[in-house]
Amino acid sequence: MSENERRNELGDLKIANEVVGIIAGLAATEVPGVAGMSGGIAGGIAEMLGHRNLSKGVKVDVGAHECVVDLFVIIEYGYSIPEVATQIQENVKRAIEVMTGLDVMEVNLHVLGVHFPQDKKGEEEQQMPASRGK
Repeated sequence: MSENERRNELGDLKIANEVVGIIAGLAATEVPGVAGMSGGIAGGIAEMLGHRNLSKGVKVDVGAHECVVDLFVIIEYGYSIPEVATQIQENVKRAIEVMTGLDVMEVNLHVLGVHFPQDKKGEEEQQMPASRGK
């Protein structure tokens, strides 16, 4: 596991890449309009992930004093993708810099899909004829 290592007069500080990834994932999912993170495009399928796997959908490259972050997200339908992207980038950069002291050089955002809300009334109407037949 690659780690960010810092030395000061009191000793060493080591921050695992996974920690930076979790911070980035949590900061991204806090932004309104983010439906979820995606584990990647393996097989062309974007898998929606919950809060348990906050480092999924996040790739970090951590150097001695800086990092680059790649985020793979699903956006809620109806939100402006450029506006949500800017908010994600700002929130992730701020969270990582405040919590770790690393300089965030880039936050690259990959929008892998749009989440469409399900219409419950439409679902009930579709299910009613099937339940009447039983």
